[in-house]
Amino acid sequence: MVERVPMSMRGYQKLRDELQRLEKTDRFEVVKAIEVARAHGDLKENAEYHAAKERQGHIEGRIKELKDKLGRAEVINCMEVPIQRAVFGTVVSLIDMETDEELSYQLLGTEESDVKKGSISVFSPLGRSILGKEVGDDVKAKTPGGTREFEVIDITTSSFS
Repeated sequence: MVERVPMSMRGYQKLRDELQRLEKTDRFEVVKAIEVARAHGDLKENAEYHAAKERQGHIEGRIKELKDKLGRAEVINCMEVPIQRAVFGTVVSLIDMETDEELSYQLLGTEESDVKKGSISVFSPLGRSILGKEVGDDVKAKTPGGTREFEVIDITTSSFS
């Protein structure tokens, strides 16, 4: 069975754009860099050549990874998700029970999560703990810094898809 990769429409488009850039631009630029480096002679001690070959390997690996993720993508419109419970795409507001600090995170996929921008992965310790919770529920999350407790105070949809 194929394991689906949940992502927002915006995240899907971002990965498609990256794949297109890698395939249509970066791939050809690195081939040119390899050709130029080859023209310099002895390949054994040619740092430019080895750096370009390494970059080529990274590009090809990322292309393969992106094709796999896009092929298994389950694209979710975050503006149309139900808000009775915390699910992929919802924005969940929490109160940290220890500090009384209010936090809001959108639950997204691994490729899209960015704590600084207010999103966390549904596969992160906190994300997994939040999934399925309703307003008023307590959340206990085992984080690298220890167990933390939160209360869900609001669940809304995102302003973007």
